[in-house]
Amino acid sequence: MKYNGSSAEKQRSEKIGIREAVIEGISVPVGTSLSDVLYKAEQKMKRSGFHTGSLHFRLYKKSVDARKKEDIRLVYSVLCCVKPGERPLSESALQRAGIKPHVPLSLSLEKGSEPLLHRPLVVGTGPAGLFCAYLLAKEGYRPLLIDRGDNVTDRVAAVDRFVQMGILDTESNIQFGAGGAGTFSDGKLLTRINDPRCAFVLETLRDMGAPEDVTLNAKPHVGTDVLRLVVSNLLDAITAMGGEVLFRCRLDGIKRLPDGSFAALTTRGEFPCGVVVLAPGHSARDTYAMLLKDGYTLIPKPMSVGVRIEHLRRDMDKMLYGDMAGHPDLGAAEYHLSHTKGVRGVYTFCMCPGGEVVAAASEEDTVVVNGMSHRARDMENSNSAVAVSVFPEDYEPVDGSDVLGAIEFQRNIEKAAFVAGGKQYDVPVMTVGDFLGGASEHQLKEPGRVRPSYRGGDHYRVASLACVLPPYVITSLDEGLRAFDKKLHGFAMPEAVLSGAETRTSAPVRILRGEDYCALGHPGIYPCGEGAGYAGGITSAAADGLRIAEAVIAKYKMPD
Repeated sequence: MKYNGSSAEKQRSEKIGIREAVIEGISVPVGTSLSDVLYKAEQKMKRSGFHTGSLHFRLYKKSVDARKKEDIRLVYSVLCCVKPGERPLSESALQRAGIKPHVPLSLSLEKGSEPLLHRPLVVGTGPAGLFCAYLLAKEGYRPLLIDRGDNVTDRVAAVDRFVQMGILDTESNIQFGAGGAGTFSDGKLLTRINDPRCAFVLETLRDMGAPEDVTLNAKPHVGTDVLRLVVSNLLDAITAMGGEVLFRCRLDGIKRLPDGSFAALTTRGEFPCGVVVLAPGHSARDTYAMLLKDGYTLIPKPMSVGVRIEHLRRDMDKMLYGDMAGHPDLGAAEYHLSHTKGVRGVYTFCMCPGGEVVAAASEEDTVVVNGMSHRARDMENSNSAVAVSVFPEDYEPVDGSDVLGAIEFQRNIEKAAFVAGGKQYDVPVMTVGDFLGGASEHQLKEPGRVRPSYRGGDHYRVASLACVLPPYVITSLDEGLRAFDKKLHGFAMPEAVLSGAETRTSAPVRILRGEDYCALGHPGIYPCGEGAGYAGGITSAAADGLRIAEAVIAKYKMPD
């Protein structure tokens, strides 16, 4: 697959001239109308000697610059397009004016010639599996997409039962089911990888029902309520293009057949497949164990564990936006903080403005927390993970395996949280004031001004998080919270609430793959996405899914 920026695209743009350009860095006060922004872009082109009557202007990107609370700015990029039939823009003139040429995304796939005896199997309907199956279906490969959990509707019902009654379905929950863990999140699409596939992901999400601004905002988000619709639409599109989707279908084994194809052993029977894409998500611990048993190469990788911190949304908005807090152009405030002076990094992760802390356990007798926001981000609290770096040398091997040791490290923390919460899937919480003050168990106070949001707000137990997390994590959290308060005054306010344990920030292991993207020593098996250890977040996982689909398409011709 070739994307814009390739030599072929550059040659094409030189031949036909520049028909689109991006005017960046248009900084305006909060409240400035879009028409005024476009007018500023038009005037810049006019001052640079271009005839603006032949041009069309539209919003390209938008971000908030809140570095100075007394002068918060909106920063825009505007796309300038040559109207049909008009002369293209001069590249040299654009360079002199400091304006970037823009080459639209181009996607062309190279098709392979090796026979594919059966359709591809994609395991997991998270972002990686969804986008891998979507591209395969789009190109006529008719993939079979399976997931151990439920479709969106049944999965929402299973999650609601857990929230309301404490009845956990270990196969369908916040970790497993249609859309993966991201379905019950903020739906944040920001990524720090520089991969043009990300533009394809954002545009596809928009086409499947995400708001237009996911392709415009510098920090786009969908929201769990809208993301559920988007996931359902993606699944429908895969089916409409010849693919098949099966839920409540867990992969339990892979058998290589004499002809080079595979038989997938699942809870719904045995399925023949030409290749297998493994996109199981970061919580498929039994899948990791199965792969280890069958001789796949897995290694532990650095990960993070910690807590969720909750503030009142209005307090957080005030901290970041000052007197501009609440302005409709700004929305609920977001932050990202890090502290790296010690041996271990401490950072905030998966910030959910105007959201809630959710019950994310996938195994019995464990408590796991995560964060979720709706599209409106209008709930009372804002929350974020505060996570501490953990290294492979921090945990003991289990049965001689570092990989199983990594998983058991997470599990032990989750079990400790279950016990500290009273063994009813309630969450252990403590105020930041008690945490930083070193309060003993009998000195802990009930949350007051900031109320926990986990499971509707009435399923928590005040407990010391020192009973849940290792001592070095507690020490690092203490240092991190104090450092964050210096960067964002009020962050460590005594009333803020900590909930534990946050353990599923990323996969604890990586399934090693070679330059051909196949698992080492297992041709035709393609580890993929966050669960395989090659991504972090919705967009980067989806981009890795596309990368794997490209590899399959580049090697094999469509199955008969």
